[in-house]
Amino acid sequence: MSNSRFTRRGLLKSGTLAGVGLAMPTIFTSRANAFTNDPTGGTVTLGFNVPQTGAYADEGADELRAFELAVEHLNGGGDGGMLSTFSSKALQGNGILGKKVQFVTGDTQTKSDAARASAQSMIQKDGAIMISGGSSSGVAVAVQGLCQEAGVIFMAGLTHSNDTTGKDRKANGFRHFFNAYMSAAALAPVLKGLYGSDRAAYHLTADYTWGWTQEESIAAATEAIGWSTINKVRTPLGLGDYSSYIAPVLNSGADVLILNHYGGDMVNSLTNAVQFGIRDRQANGKNFEIVVPLYSELMARGAGQNIKGIPGSQNWDWKLQDDGTKAFVKSFGTKFGFPPSQAAQTCYAQTLLYADAVTRAGTFNPCGVVEALEGFEFDGLGNGKTLYRAEDHQCFKDVIVVRGKENPENEFDLVEIVEVTPVGQVTYAPDHPMFAGGALGACNPGA
Repeated sequence: MSNSRFTRRGLLKSGTLAGVGLAMPTIFTSRANAFTNDPTGGTVTLGFNVPQTGAYADEGADELRAFELAVEHLNGGGDGGMLSTFSSKALQGNGILGKKVQFVTGDTQTKSDAARASAQSMIQKDGAIMISGGSSSGVAVAVQGLCQEAGVIFMAGLTHSNDTTGKDRKANGFRHFFNAYMSAAALAPVLKGLYGSDRAAYHLTADYTWGWTQEESIAAATEAIGWSTINKVRTPLGLGDYSSYIAPVLNSGADVLILNHYGGDMVNSLTNAVQFGIRDRQANGKNFEIVVPLYSELMARGAGQNIKGIPGSQNWDWKLQDDGTKAFVKSFGTKFGFPPSQAAQTCYAQTLLYADAVTRAGTFNPCGVVEALEGFEFDGLGNGKTLYRAEDHQCFKDVIVVRGKENPENEFDLVEIVEVTPVGQVTYAPDHPMFAGGALGACNPGA
C-alpha cells in the first residue's frame, strides 16, 4: 500500500474537499505522506492519558502498568506477552516499523477539560502520534474529539458509554472495550434466572454520558424481561457519601437497587447501601437485591465483603482460560506481582492493535491506520474472536457476566464468572436507536 492511497482516501471521504473545486492544502501537494507528528527519527512516541487522581485513579494506575508492559513487549523486552498469541503475526518485537517505542503520560483527573489539555500537550509538545487511556466515557468522548481535530489516532481505554462509538463516534477513534448496551444484553437473561421476571427496580446513576447510557440500556433490557422501573435518580461524579440517595430507596416500592456507578463511586454507594441494611430487607414479598451492571476486580477489592453475590458484567477477566489471557496474566503478574484488571487488558490490547495496524499498513499515517483497523478480525488477545466493526469502530466479542464470590480464596479472586455470553447475543445493528445521531466522518491525518 502506498501512503498516497491513504491521503487520497481521506480527501474523497471528506465531502469538504472532493469535488468542490477547492485548492488542495499544502499537506497534500508538497508532501504526500505528511501528517501530524510523523516520526522521522529512530523513535515513535505514544501518549497515555489516564486518571492518576480522582474516583477512577485505581483503574488509571493499572492502565499505566499495562501500557508500560505493552511498550516493553513491542520493543522486544520481557517474555513478549500476547505478541505470541495474537493471531496477527506482523509484530516482531523490534518496535513499530523498526522505530523504538517511547511514551509520555498525563493525568486526566477524570475531568474532560483536564484530559483534553493533557492530551493536547502530549500531541503538541511531546510529539505523540497516538493517544490512549482514560477510565471515564466523558473523558474518552472529549479526547476522541480532540484527536480527530489534531489528526492523531485515539485508541480508547476504559470507556463504556454507548456514545463513544455512537453519537460521538469519530473516524480517528477506536474502542476495544465493550459498551452499556452489551452489558445489558448479557445481564438481563442472567438477572431473570436469578431473580425472576416480576421485579421493581430503582436506579442510582452517575450523572454523565456513561451513567445515562448505562441506565437507558439496563432499564430497557430489564423492562423487556418484565421488570418495572420505579425511579431513576442522577448522582454527582466523585460523591463520597451516598446516604441521602440511598434512604429514599427503602420506601420506594422497589425490590432491586441498580447502581449505575463505577470506580470509587460504586464502592461508596454499595457500601452505603449495605450499611442501610438493604440486603437484609424484603420488599414486595421478595429479598431486596442489588445489581451493579459494570464492575471490576479492582472495584470488588475496594468493596470487600459487600461485593458478595452482586451480579454485573466485565469486558474481560484474568481467570479466563484462553491462551492470550494466560500469556498476559503471566507477563503482568511477573512484572507487578498481581493479576491485571479489565482496564489493564483493554489498554494493553489497544496498544498492540495500534502497533499491528501501523505495521500492516506500512505507515504511521492515521488514514492508513484507520483502513487497517476497519473490519479487522483477530484472536489471541482475550475474549476469543473479535471484530473491529468498520461502521462504528466498535469491537465485538464475547461478554463476561460475573458475580461476587461468596468464599473468595484471596484478595485478587473476588468475582466468579457466571457466564461467557457469546458475541451474537450482544451484537446490534450500526443504526440501532441507542447509537443514533453520529457519523464517523473522514479520517484526519492532520498537518
